Amino acid sequence: MQTKRTKIIIDISMTLFVVLSFIRWDGTSGAIYHIIVGSACTLFFSMHVFVHRKWIKATTQSCFAGKLKKAVRGKYVINMLLLAVWGISIATGFVALVPFFGGVEGGFGWGRLHGITARVGLVLIVIHVVQHIPQIKSYLGFNKNRGVWP
Repeated sequence: MQTKRTKIIIDISMTLFVVLSFIRWDGTSGAIYHIIVGSACTLFFSMHVFVHRKWIKATTQSCFAGKLKKAVRGKYVINMLLLAVWGISIATGFVALVPFFGGVEGGFGWGRLHGITARVGLVLIVIHVVQHIPQIKSYLGFNKNRGVWP
C-alpha cells in the first residue's frame, strides 16, 4: 500500500538526486560520482512512475476517450513530456558510458543528447512542481483555510 509518507520520501529523494546530478564533474572519479547519483535518480524516478502508474493509466485512457478536464490535461501533458524526456536522458546516459569507459572514439553524441534532455527535463520539472504547488502545500500540512503553517 502506498502511503503519503512513501510518496513524499520518493519525491524528495528523486529531487535531491536530480539536483546532485547537475553538479559539474571532471575526469573518471567525477564521472563515477555522476553515474552513482544518476543511477540513484533513475531508481527514484522509476519508483515515482510505479507509485503513480494507476493515475497514468487512468488519465491516459481518459485522454484518448476525450474526457480529460482542462485542468488535468495540462498536468498530463507535462507528465508525459517528463516521462519521455527523462526516459531519453536516462537511456542516453547509460549508452554514453560505453564510449566513455571503453575508450571508443566517437559516440559522444549520446552524451550531448543526454545533457540536452536533462536540461529540458529540468525545465519540465520546474513546471511540474509549479503545477503541483497545492498538493505540495497539502503534503506539508499547510492549512489553506487559515493561510498559515499549522
